[in-house]
Amino acid sequence: MGARVTGPFADSGREVVIAEAVRTPIGKSHPEKGWFRDTHPNAMLAACYQDLVARTGIDPGVVEDLIIGCTAPFGEQSRNIGRNAWLQAGYPAEVPATTLDRRCGSAQTAVNFGAALVSSGVHDLVIAGGVEHMGHVPMNSPAKISELYGEPWPAELRERYDFVTQGESAELIAERWDISRTEMDEFAVRSHALAAEAIDAGRFVDEMVDMELDGEVRTGDQTVRPGTSLETLGKLKTVFRAENGRVTAGTSSPICDSAAAVVLCTREAAERHGLRVRARIADQTTVGVDPIIMLTGPIPATHKLLERNGLTVNDIDLFEVNEAFSSVVLAWQRELKPDEDRVNVNGGAIALGHAVGATGARLIATILHEMERRDSHLGLVTMCCGGGLGTGTLIERVD
Repeated sequence: MGARVTGPFADSGREVVIAEAVRTPIGKSHPEKGWFRDTHPNAMLAACYQDLVARTGIDPGVVEDLIIGCTAPFGEQSRNIGRNAWLQAGYPAEVPATTLDRRCGSAQTAVNFGAALVSSGVHDLVIAGGVEHMGHVPMNSPAKISELYGEPWPAELRERYDFVTQGESAELIAERWDISRTEMDEFAVRSHALAAEAIDAGRFVDEMVDMELDGEVRTGDQTVRPGTSLETLGKLKTVFRAENGRVTAGTSSPICDSAAAVVLCTREAAERHGLRVRARIADQTTVGVDPIIMLTGPIPATHKLLERNGLTVNDIDLFEVNEAFSSVVLAWQRELKPDEDRVNVNGGAIALGHAVGATGARLIATILHEMERRDSHLGLVTMCCGGGLGTGTLIERVD
């Protein structure tokens, strides 16, 4: 292991360690073919809770809080799904829960908030994570609700900002950083190739909850397309601009269904309950950016984490930068100039899918297990978020 990170978060309170991190397989949001088409989102998150308890052997009653991300808390995901899934798992009603929405960064924020609660001394052990069933509660659900209860952006706000879709923001990023369609297609090919290779090699097995889906225990993810080629992607039409567009469905993350969760605690709590100290949360951050171009948050979030911990991009062994769109990660790479062989080494959301409220915790589970496989010291997870936000978490493996 390298020298321990010393920064404002790491030095400000109690050490926050990750004892375990898991996630479900990722299923397509398809009404007939999706693995989770007949599964309530409660069951997806409950499976993560149950797997964490089984792996760690903890008494569920010692969990002091559940912090869960979900971007569409309507219908099946309403009424505090973090709490409902816990009760459905059969665990003590005395354990409280909250469900939060920070758009695509919801689950990562849940982990960051959980770490802050532990660091500050409010709690000793929490579970944080996220869930999103985009097949049952589609991305356009807020628009349908707005028809009944009003718009989230009143006229006064629209006078200040001419809001656009995230797809248009991806186009604006491609323009600003002069990213060609070919570059974005090449990045998508890389994502699918690496994800397919990871699944074939069984690299996701250790982080994955055993769930029988369509009569089979899945050890991979449904959205990955092995054999994706530049020729195939080149035939796709642009989807967000009729003219002069660059972004296609192939360079956008597919909608999907998934859940993920992480056990966070103090080192003392880990020793008390017989838990493994897998890594620690060395730092965390959230930043705001222009809400029109919107998806550039990973750039300042990464800079902030590096600068305030006295690190350079070369000190980070592995990065997970969420692939909401190819242009998001390519712009981040232009600015940070990392070794590309350290970025999204098992593919990303272009191939694996982006279950928006769950992805942040999924990325933390994925990077933790990959850091252990490689005996890496430092990992950094960052995401763009709708509305112009960026989330970041610095993870350090410790003895």
